[in-house]
Amino acid sequence: MSDLTEPTRLLMVDPAHYEVCYSINPWMEPGRWQQDPVGLHAQAVAASHALREALESAGAVVEMAPGAPGLPDMVFPANAGVVLDGRALVARFHHVERRGEEPHFLAIFESLRARGWLHEVGQLPEGCFQEGAGDCHWDATRGHFWAGFGPRSSRASIDALAAFFGQEVVPLELVSDRCYHLDVGFCVLSGGHILYLPDALTEAARRALRERVSDHWLIEGDEDDLRHFNLNAVSLVGPQGPTVVTTRCTPRLRAVLQGHGYQVVEVDLSPFMLSGGGAYCMTLNLSRHSRLPLAPPEHHAELPGPHGAA
Repeated sequence: MSDLTEPTRLLMVDPAHYEVCYSINPWMEPGRWQQDPVGLHAQAVAASHALREALESAGAVVEMAPGAPGLPDMVFPANAGVVLDGRALVARFHHVERRGEEPHFLAIFESLRARGWLHEVGQLPEGCFQEGAGDCHWDATRGHFWAGFGPRSSRASIDALAAFFGQEVVPLELVSDRCYHLDVGFCVLSGGHILYLPDALTEAARRALRERVSDHWLIEGDEDDLRHFNLNAVSLVGPQGPTVVTTRCTPRLRAVLQGHGYQVVEVDLSPFMLSGGGAYCMTLNLSRHSRLPLAPPEHHAELPGPHGAA
């Protein structure tokens, strides 16, 4: 959860070097990008700017870091590391196409440490693949991480995360290549709810989720929400209360979220969806804290609306 006295600090990466030139997940369409690379790049720059404006309007402070030539997926810093209590654990990528990002993100984190945004930067052991907050979500309400593994992050990374942060890590095995990271089909919302796609998880993972979260606090997404990358959302507490910033939202999910008390802010991120990314992928929350834990919302089922902060 963010410290309630401070704004949410988010890292984004400048899209100057963004393109879709290879395919490492089922959503990536390099052929479609090549049909209009100049036009789509211009749309991507405008979309990144619009996302930043939306996040800042929702009360966040955004730090824009530089990308690097030949590393187009650096625009997805959620995969760069896991941050909690000012401590960052830098990712190790499964696919060779993204491994060149590691030293660049290490340098970015070290720069943030020098400026006081972080106070410690750690690295995973060689060969222990873990793709950052894309596969590791802090749940401030319940006081533990949810960590995906399977397509990208290894099962061994669960223990590495627990050892580095000294926090409980609940493993969730991913069953679909379309949900190659947990964040494609799973989002911890700022009011204590969890938005997720059941088909993204194994039966054992769904059981683990339901053992810890009652139905009252679970919001199920569907295939239409997945195609629109609506589960890949940024959730924070803004000036108007709990807010979800996402790609253009399906009418059903918009109504469900609003019914639970969330403001829904939509941004056209279609150029980044061609790489399999949405609003959450394009940001990394630098201000999550394990202090000031909230009581589990199951203990407050009588409350009519969302509460707390993620």
